[in-house]
Amino acid sequence: MKASRGYARLGLLVPFTNSNLEPDFALMCPDGFSIHVARLGGYDEEEIPDESQMRGLGASDLDEPIRLLAGVRPEVMIYGCTSATLTHGPEFDQELALRIAEKSGAKTVTAAGALVFALSALQAKRIAFASPYVSAINDLAIQFLSEMGIETCARAEVAAPLSNEGQGAMSPDDVFALGLRADTDTADALVLSCTDMRSVEVIDRLEQAIGKPVVCSNQAMLFQVLALLGEQKPISGFGTLLQHPQMMSARQPNTGVI
Repeated sequence: MKASRGYARLGLLVPFTNSNLEPDFALMCPDGFSIHVARLGGYDEEEIPDESQMRGLGASDLDEPIRLLAGVRPEVMIYGCTSATLTHGPEFDQELALRIAEKSGAKTVTAAGALVFALSALQAKRIAFASPYVSAINDLAIQFLSEMGIETCARAEVAAPLSNEGQGAMSPDDVFALGLRADTDTADALVLSCTDMRSVEVIDRLEQAIGKPVVCSNQAMLFQVLALLGEQKPISGFGTLLQHPQMMSARQPNTGVI
């Protein structure tokens, strides 16, 4: 049984309808990590999570959830929504990380910034991209990554817009199939973007199928957390990224990290 405390405390800021981020961190975190959560609003649970809804989440007031979560004195505070800052752009993502760090006193990781950090560590400049987002958010995500020097050479989308519940309800097999549809020979890595998509459960399986690294939002956030804490023990079962701690010494890109 894993020890659930004693090494580091992680503070997760999680969209209130997200049902998969906390289980993923409980699954992946090594011994001694405790996970503490505050829920975020700023969007309509009944609406399709389109670019307007996610921009609203990104721009929502975080002062109270940060204050409450800072009460446990986490070493690292994690902003656990990728699309909320992908829809605003890299400058917004970096400024949000700075605000969270200043208010909490903790090192800070954002989901979007963590994707960039992970791809930098893998030296992946060309990617295949898949998500449960609407097309307009995928466009903005690809633009965000392009501004950070990452080219998207193929992408895959869900067949019809998903609700907040629908995104979280995608099965690991659904995610696996979506990732396969996105992959192309010209990509250095496959990115699965969304903190509420059950990606971590299929990373190893996808890597075996496509023969290249797979990076997803929740795995990338943990990778960056471990780098900030200087933790270099490999973690098996969740892809190349977490199996090779030497990559953690890669130069950090100037986004989403304090």
